[in-house]
Amino acid sequence: MYVNLKEMCQKAREGHYAIGHFNVNNLEWTQAILQAAEETKSPVILSSSEGAGKYMGGFNVVAAMVKALMESMKITVPVALHLDHGTYDGCLKCIRAGFSSIMFDGSKYDIEENKAKTSILVNAAHVNGLSIEAEVGAIGGEEDGVIGMGECADPKECAEIASLGVDILAAGIGNIHGKYPENWAGLQFNVLEEVQKATNGIPLVLHGGTGIPDDQIKKAISLGVSKINVNTDCQLVFADATRKYIEAGKDLEGKGFDPRKLLAPGKAAIVELVKKKMELFGSVGKA
Repeated sequence: MYVNLKEMCQKAREGHYAIGHFNVNNLEWTQAILQAAEETKSPVILSSSEGAGKYMGGFNVVAAMVKALMESMKITVPVALHLDHGTYDGCLKCIRAGFSSIMFDGSKYDIEENKAKTSILVNAAHVNGLSIEAEVGAIGGEEDGVIGMGECADPKECAEIASLGVDILAAGIGNIHGKYPENWAGLQFNVLEEVQKATNGIPLVLHGGTGIPDDQIKKAISLGVSKINVNTDCQLVFADATRKYIEAGKDLEGKGFDPRKLLAPGKAAIVELVKKKMELFGSVGKA
């Protein structure tokens, strides 16, 4: 069932669980995440950054691949295809390509320009049946070459962006992309609580889901987080499984060099990781 994020995330917020948002980088990753979602009966968000979309041949290719796999794999759970940290132009391209949801990351702009661009994209998304996520307060770390320092969002600015009609909101609360440093201060729950109060119950998004302790994940969900983004964890387990396969010399046995065999351990590792994340997020059986 190919859907946008609005109803999916609203249900998650009301049910006190979160939907897993997993970035896809190739065919195998997409298959793995869909398999895990179907086996756990969890709604799921597949996502492409602009860089990953370009790598896979363009947004049209990504949308066609996801829709075709859902049919061939007989996927019955709700699936959304989302643009992650999109530019203004990237959002428009994904609307035309057939994505079901977009994220406009206007956090690099001042609040007035962020609002102006977000407002236009809210209308464009909703007219075409898509949901839209906006961002206030840059998420730390690096995402497609954009580097943020883990800023905390201003609740008043969050309220202004939410009032434009966005469906979900990403607010920086000290979270970062990639691996978390040892001296990371943790999520700023006081900021999250203030944002939650200021935005009148809009589902909130937690980016940088890799490396956040489980207890902090659960507390964030209890405070209104309904979508949690995971990418680095998938990259790490995929790389680790592939490395072990090669170091064990499996690629030299028979036709072990065949990409279908070479990538199989990494694919299986992602299936198991996604299942564990869905269990943590509380989305198992919620499809």
